[in-house]
Amino acid sequence: MAATDSLSPAPTIDSPRGKALADAAAAVLPGGVNSATRYIGEPYAFTAAEGPWVTDLDGRRYLDYHAAFGAILLGHNSPIVNDAVASTIGGLDLMGIGVTELEVQLARRVIDVVPSAEMTISTMSGSEAVAQAVRLARAATGRRYLVKVQGGFHGWNGSVARNVISAPDKAYGRDPLSAGILDEVVDGTLIGEFNDLSSIEELFARYPEQIAAVITEPIPHNVGALVPTQEFVTGLRQLTTEHGAVLVFDEVITGFRHALGGYQEICGVTPDLTTFGKGMANGMPIGGLAGRRDLMERFDGRNGDVLLAGTFNGNPLSSVAAIATIDYLHANPDFYTRTHALGERMRAGLQVIVDELGLRATVAGFGGVFCVYFAEGPIRGYRDLLRNDGNAYVTFHRRMIEAGHLMLPLALKRNHISGAHTEQDVDSTLDAARTVLKGMQADGIAR
Repeated sequence: MAATDSLSPAPTIDSPRGKALADAAAAVLPGGVNSATRYIGEPYAFTAAEGPWVTDLDGRRYLDYHAAFGAILLGHNSPIVNDAVASTIGGLDLMGIGVTELEVQLARRVIDVVPSAEMTISTMSGSEAVAQAVRLARAATGRRYLVKVQGGFHGWNGSVARNVISAPDKAYGRDPLSAGILDEVVDGTLIGEFNDLSSIEELFARYPEQIAAVITEPIPHNVGALVPTQEFVTGLRQLTTEHGAVLVFDEVITGFRHALGGYQEICGVTPDLTTFGKGMANGMPIGGLAGRRDLMERFDGRNGDVLLAGTFNGNPLSSVAAIATIDYLHANPDFYTRTHALGERMRAGLQVIVDELGLRATVAGFGGVFCVYFAEGPIRGYRDLLRNDGNAYVTFHRRMIEAGHLMLPLALKRNHISGAHTEQDVDSTLDAARTVLKGMQADGIAR
């Protein structure tokens, strides 16, 4: 089956209170949720979260590996972050004018830890940060085209909202994520292949001096975990420099999760611009953009020519949450040693199970992120993901939920280990996975 297939058996969780709330939500929220991928069926609704656990409205607890699409880095309701936010309430609130000490403190911390950061701005989401990066790159170069890879996700902005989890007949073709995007906006973005530098070179040759920027997740986690070759990321840097284009690393997921300085710290490649968000404030709403001073100064409201606007940008509660998170990670580098080790424990354990059962499956991931592709490896780019059995992928996550381990039951969505997970949590998850995969094999779903 294709990567986009999302069939799964009927849920077996009894959720009367959750179902009632979901029905009430459907009357007042389009589709019953505030973001398109949040509706997953059972469990329908949640009422509490702490550490690695979430509790649904019907009282069941789940070990959480979804982690709000990776935003929960330290664990749910981390006292480190909550205490910092609580200490700010009653002092500063939303000003919407001037600047606060917290904004300056946060900017200095980002510049200290992110290799590409000479200046930085705050936004309220990763999507906003990407929108700013795209506009800035086009302004700085005077060029039209943007390059992204098939499977890469960079938020809701029209310039990048195309060719993410595409069906085989639409992959690499024209596949917008939404109605309402102008044709010329969709067509202003060109599609390459991850880990295939020649596909990017071909676009530069086809559109000489017309490409403003190349944007990529260093690890495209929105299709699981495609780990880049060093040749690819180094080649992107060389190629964009040669052609006068801006290199943008979208580190909304990889930033702060895999290393304090993001994946660019690990691979040693410095982009021109970096977007970030998600784990930066352990789930508080924030995003940001950092990069070269000559580019970022174009946001200067007095002397620049690129609009930066947003009443909530740099708000005190988001800023102090990000400061607390970054300070903790800076003071506790063993956080990365530990979460990477737990991730490797999970991946190795899953691989043992897959091998013992003789399944056509590939365990992938990096750091604390893991997933099981139901396809034979190697998995390097989106073309390889077209072999993935989407029904098996979703069924595995669905049955893991039924076993008390929350994994988003959508094709190609990855799983995250937070700082609150333990070896015992990983081992219990592996026990559940063994049972689930055996059952799927017996039912003819996994082969």
